Amino acid sequence: MTYNCLIVDDNEIERDAIEMHLKKIPSLNILAVCSNGIEASQILASTKVDIVYSDIDMPELSGMDLMKSLKKQPLFIFITSYSEYAAESFNLDALDFIVKPATFERILKATNKAIEYLELKKLVGKETSQDEQPVGEEDDHFFFRETKGITKLKYDDVIYIESMGDFSKLFTSTDKHVILVSLKNLEKQLPAKLFARVHKQYIINVNHIATLTNHEVHLDHNFTVPISATNRQELLEKSIDKKILSRFLK
Repeated sequence: MTYNCLIVDDNEIERDAIEMHLKKIPSLNILAVCSNGIEASQILASTKVDIVYSDIDMPELSGMDLMKSLKKQPLFIFITSYSEYAAESFNLDALDFIVKPATFERILKATNKAIEYLELKKLVGKETSQDEQPVGEEDDHFFFRETKGITKLKYDDVIYIESMGDFSKLFTSTDKHVILVSLKNLEKQLPAKLFARVHKQYIINVNHIATLTNHEVHLDHNFTVPISATNRQELLEKSIDKKILSRFLK
């Protein structure tokens, strides 16, 4: 199946580069390449678009303002030179955020994530995902609904969770599960003593931390996820500092 996409960027060189990358992905159909947000808005008002690849910092109508202006939003993947926009873009539920220069590998990764999300949404239906209340803090396990039925999973088996918009992807050492609940709602329901938000798109199980660097968390079974500066400080204070061996005893 092919998915309709739109490119929006006020820089001609950047537009051409993104278009060149997207033409290599056979599952995409490029409907239009727009030089500004207003032009894109007119197309989106009358045409079904699945994925929008948009710059953020554009005159008159920014990429974020374009997204906010739409009642029925396609998936947005922001591609920008300014990394400081990341937090706001994820607050708007953008599916992904790419810092320029955008390589083919990075765009392909974001596109595969978008296509996976679109296919899941067709399978489960929007109404089902909104009604789920799958997680509680009782015992050592929880139940959740996925496309094949209701699944039981132990908290300790979850290594990390990745946001997919309305859905989330749970990773264990041997498998992954798509849960029909947003990362925001999962954060409210998972036990706070075990799970920590480390990025707009990731929650980790603190018991699976192997190494913490300035920008990444290395987890058991060779998983690695990014961590923001703010979330890193919170993680240190909540789960790590009190367990660091001291050089001197008080």
